[in-house]
Amino acid sequence: MAEIEVKASQWRLVEVGRVVLFNNGPYTGRLATIVEIIDHKRALVDGPSNNEKIAPVPRHAISLANIILTPIVIPKLPRAAGTGAVEKAWKKEEVEEKWSASAWAKKREQMLKRRNLSDFDRFKVMRLRKQARFEVRKSHAKVRASAKS
Repeated sequence: MAEIEVKASQWRLVEVGRVVLFNNGPYTGRLATIVEIIDHKRALVDGPSNNEKIAPVPRHAISLANIILTPIVIPKLPRAAGTGAVEKAWKKEEVEEKWSASAWAKKREQMLKRRNLSDFDRFKVMRLRKQARFEVRKSHAKVRASAKS
């Protein structure tokens, strides 16, 4: 008989403690955690914030269509945990540090920065990219020339 290896799925599950990112509504771009699952389309979320620049997300029900599940999970968060317990677990798990270190957050930040550029800033970026491309091509040409000789 052949050896069969059973692997668990890699899906991000809607679960209590799962950190979510708002992609629609008044809290777009902010993080929160699922505290309770209401039904197959809605969840109760609460989003404490360590960052002074970003206001916390108040506890409320949200449609699952308006959030994106992140890979970050707060383990063993009890169902319907109070705001204080969620905030303690949030700080203990260093959710915002994990999020800001992720490639996803860095890419979002870069995209937002690019989106807010003025016309002149976009022009400067284009010129810098041209200069970098010229330097790379020059070094490649030098390598090719030395390889031929």
